[in-house]
Amino acid sequence: MARYEDLPYRTCVGVMLINPKGLVFIGRRAGGIEHVDDTHVWQMPQGGVDPGEDTWEAAKRELYEETSVRSVERLGEIPDWLTYDIPRTVAGRAWKGRYRGQRQKWYAVRFTGKDSEIDVENPGGGGHKAEFVSWRWEPMKNLTGLIIPFKRPVYERVVKEFSALAEQ
Repeated sequence: MARYEDLPYRTCVGVMLINPKGLVFIGRRAGGIEHVDDTHVWQMPQGGVDPGEDTWEAAKRELYEETSVRSVERLGEIPDWLTYDIPRTVAGRAWKGRYRGQRQKWYAVRFTGKDSEIDVENPGGGGHKAEFVSWRWEPMKNLTGLIIPFKRPVYERVVKEFSALAEQ
C-alpha cells in the first residue's frame, strides 16, 4: 500500500445550493467511516468528476444525483481548487485506500424551483445509493459548525467566497 503522503487527491466538485431567502441546502449524510458524532454529519452536495468531464457539468450532475434538483441558476465559482486530507486513521478504508483526500472545485447556484423538487431519499439519475437521509435549509453562517471537522477549512473558504450571494 502506498504511503499516505504519496496518495493523490480525488478530483471532486461541490455545490452550494442557495434558496431565494439566502439559506443553504445541507444534507444529513447517510453514513460513513469518517463520522465522529451526530452533530457533524451535514454537508453540501459534492461528488467525483468523471474522466474528461467538465467541472460545471459534473456539479450539475452531482447535484441532481444527490438531491433531484435541476432548477438552478449559476451564481459563482471559486477559481482555486480547494483540498482537504482525510484522517490517516480512515485513509486506508475510504475510496479503497486510493486517495489521501479531495481536491474540489466549488460552485454556488440559486435554487429556482420549489422545495417539493428536492428528493434525497430517491435522488435523480437512478442507480445511485442515497447520499443523504434528510435535508434542511440552513443559514450560511452555521455551515462550518455542522461539517465534519477535517472539512472545516474548505467550508470556511466556501462560506467566505459565497457569503455575499446569500444576501442578494
